[in-house]
Amino acid sequence: MKQVYITIFVCFLSLNTVFSQKIISAKVIDSTTKEPIPFATISYNKKSGVISSEAGDFTINIDTITSEKDSLFISCLGYNQKSYAINNFSETAIELSTEDIELDEVVLLNKQYTIDEILEKVKDSLEINYDTDFVQQRIFLRTSDYTNVLDKKVKLKESTIPEINQQFTDSIVNAIPKKSSYHTEVLGDYYLKMEEDNQLAKLDIIKASELYDKNNQLSFEGVEDKLQKIMRKHVKRDSYFKIKSGIIGAKSEIDSSFFEDEAMDTIVENKLKKEKKKKENFLKYRSSYLSSLLKKNFIYEDSDLNFIHKSRKYDFTLEGLVYLQTDLVYKIRFEPDGGADFKGVMYVNADDFAVVRLDYENVKPLKKINLFGVSYLNYLQRGTFLYEKNSRGKYSLKYLEEANAEKVGFDRPLSIIEKNKNVKGRRKQNEVATHVNFTLQNSIKNELVIFESTPIDKEIFEKIEIEPTMIPTYLPNYDPSFWEGYNIIAPNEAIKKFKSVEE
Repeated sequence: MKQVYITIFVCFLSLNTVFSQKIISAKVIDSTTKEPIPFATISYNKKSGVISSEAGDFTINIDTITSEKDSLFISCLGYNQKSYAINNFSETAIELSTEDIELDEVVLLNKQYTIDEILEKVKDSLEINYDTDFVQQRIFLRTSDYTNVLDKKVKLKESTIPEINQQFTDSIVNAIPKKSSYHTEVLGDYYLKMEEDNQLAKLDIIKASELYDKNNQLSFEGVEDKLQKIMRKHVKRDSYFKIKSGIIGAKSEIDSSFFEDEAMDTIVENKLKKEKKKKENFLKYRSSYLSSLLKKNFIYEDSDLNFIHKSRKYDFTLEGLVYLQTDLVYKIRFEPDGGADFKGVMYVNADDFAVVRLDYENVKPLKKINLFGVSYLNYLQRGTFLYEKNSRGKYSLKYLEEANAEKVGFDRPLSIIEKNKNVKGRRKQNEVATHVNFTLQNSIKNELVIFESTPIDKEIFEKIEIEPTMIPTYLPNYDPSFWEGYNIIAPNEAIKKFKSVEE
């Protein structure tokens, strides 16, 4: 009988834990304009929390048993903070009102600083204010990549291979989709020490997904299979390709396995190798991608966002004071003066002179090339950095958003020449000569949120060993259940509406 009571008690505790889990979703909006408020902080008992998306949406998972004392806090720069009892929360739209600064509150500041004095204090306090020591962070990174093919024309001028004709060339070109998008999301634990020249970092991926239309890939693979059969028929062993575009040339060897049919055991072995390699590459690429994002931080002297270290290139305007929760912050606008690339707004804590938020965008193309039929234009880079204090009492990154866009063009002759030094007679075997006219427009948006930031020491960091065990789960359509139980950034409209085209 005692065993029965114990079993019932354990079941009761399990059920209580399950039912204590709360999933809260709502939208944060301006009480006056009714417009969504992006980058609002939604925190549970002012500890763990999430950031509202660009549309003001958020979802927060609370996996602990809640009581009447537990609260949800919603705050954003320039707005009055709101709080709700967790157990009574039923809002679908949270309205925040703007916060006015009273004159007597401004007088409480130790001194009325000039803009030059504020900037000097910001620069002098960089090393003191920002945490660059070893830390463990729970991160969520979303990258959305959009490609738009503006022009895609290939004119066949000469071909010594009968099957490679204009009709076949057109089929290859038509297999390339005019518009495509690829979204990847990664949740993981990130161990790092922030250093400008030698950033130490290790990424342990917990869960990952990739959202794209596989049908586009499959249609192109069909053309690729057909091309391989043609090449096997006409290309000789020990051959190599030379790819020429005017004066530009490159040599490419052909692997002998190209001509052979694989045995079943070899296929299985190669599949396992590819699986392992894919895991290694995914971990390596996501880790280096994170590092490259963080190295853009304005606290580094060599960063493109050099408005602090190279302030002479900018004009600054002090626009007043606003509230960030209970802290007064200076709102400072900057414009380029003397060749700088960016404009924006930074918000500086009036007490310790830390930049707690930065909004920026470029004012001119960042890179422009047009030479011999090859063109490149990097015409957009804008973003937002948000910081908050951690348990060390120093500021660390809470949220990063970045958007980049570029345009690439190629309008040149292109020849693929097969050569073979082991065949008697002339070395040149086959040639396919074309004129290629391609123009691509590509844009990438990154969103990085850091939910937890825990200081660690060097010894713990050095003992951490990461095994590449994760590959992203392919999602043909947006699936809201994939991230159930995890705190992430609410998906944007493009992700919500994403749907693979049916074959």
